[in-house]
Amino acid sequence: MKLKSAMVADIIDDIRRVFQELTEQSRKVEIETGLTGPQLWVVKILNATSPMKVSDLARRTYLHPATMVGILDRLEAKELVKRTRSETDRRVVYIDVTEQGRELVINSPEVVHNLLVKGLELLDGKELTLISYGLEHVVNLLGARGVPPKLIMSTELNIPKRRRKISETL
Repeated sequence: MKLKSAMVADIIDDIRRVFQELTEQSRKVEIETGLTGPQLWVVKILNATSPMKVSDLARRTYLHPATMVGILDRLEAKELVKRTRSETDRRVVYIDVTEQGRELVINSPEVVHNLLVKGLELLDGKELTLISYGLEHVVNLLGARGVPPKLIMSTELNIPKRRRKISETL
C-alpha cells in the first residue's frame, strides 16, 4: 500500500488533471463554436433527438430546469434552437434544433460534459457510490457543501468582467 503522503499527492494531481481537462475542453469548445460547453452539449443532444420537451432535456443533461431555460434563451437568441408550444397542452414547450444549429454540430468538438456523463452512466452502482462518496468528502474538506454548483463556462474563468464583450455573456 502507498504511503499516505504519496496517496495525498496522487489525489491532488488527479484533481488538477480534472480541472485542467475541464478548463481546456471548455476553452476549445468556446473558441471553435462561440458557445459554452453546456450550450454546445444541448445543441448536440437536440441534433440527435429533437424535438424534446424542456423538462426531458433538463433531465437528460442533469441540469435544473431553470438553468436549462437560461441556456435555451441564449441558444434561441443565436438562432440555434427554436421553441414550439404543444398544440394540445400550451404549458408544454418543445425545443428543436435549427438548420444553423445542425450545421454547427457537424464540425464541433466533443463536449467534456457529455464525455463525463457517458462515462459515469456506464459505471455500476458500486462504482458510482465510491465516486460519489469520495467527491462528497472533497467538497466537505473544501467547505463547499453550501455552494451552489455552477456550469463550467470559460468566459467566467479568467476574463475580467469589465473586459468581456457583450457577445461573450450570451
